[in-house]
Amino acid sequence: MSQKSLNLTAGIIFTLIAVLHLIRSILGWEAVIGGISISIGVSVIAFLVATFLAYSAFRLNNKQ
Repeated sequence: MSQKSLNLTAGIIFTLIAVLHLIRSILGWEAVIGGISISIGVSVIAFLVATFLAYSAFRLNNKQ
């Protein structure tokens, strides 16, 4: 797998993750992991991190 296709794949995956966290934040979906309820604030932070990672992957893809 070339570096360009790896960056593109990572960008797409992180974009999907960011969109799912945004949807969870907007719709207020409940998330329970191991019996512990995860707050919406965690999804907001995860959305910001995943968005940054997707942006970085796409930016690196365009540089090559």
